[in-house]
Amino acid sequence: MKAIRIPFNNLRPVHAALELELQEAIARVIRSGWFVLGPELEAFEAEFAAWTGSGYAVGVASGTDAIELALRAAGIGAGDQVITVAHTAVATVAAIEASGATPVLVDIDPITFTIDPAAAAAAITPRTRAIVPVHLYGQAADLTALSALASAHDLVLIEDCAQAHGATHAGRLVGSFGSLAAYSFYPTKNLGGCGDGGAVTTNERRLQERLRSLRNYGQTTRYSHAERGINSRLDELQAAILRVKLRHLATHNDERRRLAAAYSSCLSDVGLPATRAGDGHVFHLYVVRHPLRDAIRLRLEEEGIGTLIHYPVPVHLQPAYRDLRLPPGSLPATEAAAREIISLPLYIGLATADVDVVSARVSAAARQVAS
Repeated sequence: MKAIRIPFNNLRPVHAALELELQEAIARVIRSGWFVLGPELEAFEAEFAAWTGSGYAVGVASGTDAIELALRAAGIGAGDQVITVAHTAVATVAAIEASGATPVLVDIDPITFTIDPAAAAAAITPRTRAIVPVHLYGQAADLTALSALASAHDLVLIEDCAQAHGATHAGRLVGSFGSLAAYSFYPTKNLGGCGDGGAVTTNERRLQERLRSLRNYGQTTRYSHAERGINSRLDELQAAILRVKLRHLATHNDERRRLAAAYSSCLSDVGLPATRAGDGHVFHLYVVRHPLRDAIRLRLEEEGIGTLIHYPVPVHLQPAYRDLRLPPGSLPATEAAAREIISLPLYIGLATADVDVVSARVSAAARQVAS
């Protein structure tokens, strides 16, 4: 294998471009001597709430915790069922289980890779309490259909926005359709920190008050614990870093769209349908699919081009989740996607010339494996 010439991801360019701003933010926290639940978190929560158009934002320790705490704040737990997808990072399902609820996994739409509203409707039982759609790769799920479905069955809609900071559906930002929305600030996200972090947004005062209590051991006033919570607090350093990056998020999302458009232009005639660019996509990832994916990926590796698969094994086929009793073949669109998808390099600082190189190599590999 050749040395990697074009990595799948590279976080150095964006941090180099923001280095002075980030250094000042970090120094400000160190000078303050306040590192947990302080003024930087308070400011970031206000700024992120305003950016997302939400009434409130509550910073937590990770995107996984954000989903768990959103469910718990909504009163969902043991004995309840929560509908979501198997085509996601395992964190979505792990968070549902951490809340005490039971995940019910359904198939995806083969075009958007997000939850199929018809499959979700078919999975509703008397025990169903919530739907957690995953906005995948930077593209929103069909929130119009899902909102109607949740309303018709009195279900809580909690949006997993971990890969979709700033994405829109029908002209509205994701996160504004459900009762709550969960975000991850893992370093590779469109809005990523320099470590783990997450947030929950909501427009309901009651829910944000409960979230603030649950993230801090269920504390209501100092040393007074109304219920059992957890330790899940977005620290001051991460909040300060995220405040810097939030100021640049719209510009960075535009850059991702520009790079994605360059890919789509180059790959339009080689039979590799890409994640479609419609309805407010922010291209956390640029994903294509091909029935001979593994052969194409091997050729790209030989050319020194980094790729990944998001995700190669659906949650229901993971050894840890055999108890969900969804055998191979039970989620056909999900399983077909897992066999065929490949994520190409896309990050802030990626040169357009490198997009051209990757596209040319993908096109050549597709022709070669098909011949």
